[in-house]
Amino acid sequence: MLHIALHFVIPLIIVAVFFSANRLRAFLLLLSAFVIDLDHLLADPVYDPMRCSIGFHPLHSKFAIGCYVLLFVLSCSHQAGRSLFGRYRPSVNLIAIGLGIHIVLDALDCRF
Repeated sequence: MLHIALHFVIPLIIVAVFFSANRLRAFLLLLSAFVIDLDHLLADPVYDPMRCSIGFHPLHSKFAIGCYVLLFVLSCSHQAGRSLFGRYRPSVNLIAIGLGIHIVLDALDCRF
């Protein structure tokens, strides 16, 4: 239960500390990372508190995590004031941060 609460509390703290305007929008973009938990529907059973999500579910694989890191790097980089994502760059950056937070919190539950 603490794990699920942290998926809401950590983004809330980030928004409270780093955002003064558009807090709700920033919070919702960070929470959009929950979409990667749809891959839990492919597992049997859907929820197993003793199962490590990292490496088990497709959207929690090392390849997927690499894609999330790449998304973050690309959303942060810009050349001569232009970004790959144009005017959507702040939104893409927040989604990438949300994905990173989600993966880190899921990794904390793993017993390596």
